[in-house]
Amino acid sequence: MIHPWHDVTPGEKLPHEFSALVEIPMGSSVKYELDKKTGLLRLDRVLYSAVYYPANYGFIPQTYAEDDDPLDVLVLCQEALSPLTLVSSRVIGLMTMVDAGKKDHKVLSVAIHDPEFNSFRDASELPSHRLMMLRRFFQDYKLLEGKSVEVDEIQPAATALPIIEESLQRYSQIRRRGFH
Repeated sequence: MIHPWHDVTPGEKLPHEFSALVEIPMGSSVKYELDKKTGLLRLDRVLYSAVYYPANYGFIPQTYAEDDDPLDVLVLCQEALSPLTLVSSRVIGLMTMVDAGKKDHKVLSVAIHDPEFNSFRDASELPSHRLMMLRRFFQDYKLLEGKSVEVDEIQPAATALPIIEESLQRYSQIRRRGFH
């Protein structure tokens, strides 16, 4: 069986473009999480708040972020994509939040094969309302669980590039030593 985190190539044009693997479709209130051991999707929880994911949500394969998970990615696309869909994506920004004391980066990207979004090159080109919705979701989605998160302003694409590169390098180093 292919493991979506370890066996899927993240892409040829890194860090600007990559294959993103969708865990949660846009519009869902269900939080799926990759089970690191099996590669299957596990139901983490149904969101406690009356909110839904404002974009397709997943990760970049063969990355290891500062929060000890694959690097998170939001993929803007006009359609909700099924879980475990691979989507060719281009980075347009970065949103960083602090969750349980750890930095939790979210790479903001667009689906390259979606004509409604593929012309965007930087988050600043998006309607300001779309950016506010993205931030607001992450500010609110854990409130009714009694948890709070801090969400920074969305940064330009150039800010995300070193984060992607570092997470690719971190993954390679950890993979050589062996995951536990």
